[in-house]
Amino acid sequence: MIRKTDEFVARTNVRGGVGTIEMHNLLNEGELGGKVKMLARIVLPAYASIGYHQHTEDWEHYYILSGTGVFTGPDEVAQDVVAGDMCMIKKGESHALSNDGEGPMEILAIILE
Repeated sequence: MIRKTDEFVARTNVRGGVGTIEMHNLLNEGELGGKVKMLARIVLPAYASIGYHQHTEDWEHYYILSGTGVFTGPDEVAQDVVAGDMCMIKKGESHALSNDGEGPMEILAIILE
């Protein structure tokens, strides 16, 4: 299967964050074999964020594709992130991500059961 589309869903104030982000779902849950709940490319415009929230039923990983930002992990310590960094969130942990740059920040988000 080859999917060539750039459709996305615009979501505002995600998890209490700031601004409107683009969620480009690369595969839907039924296409992911039952272990992965989401695989998406997410674009955070300048100064947009995903608010601090907890994962009670799943794991989430962010791979930073481009841009710069600040990742706040379960210890509530903010760390700078750049392209090539991987942010890992285990079941029960909380996190947030914000774009601190002038341009867009793109990430690959993976949610695992």
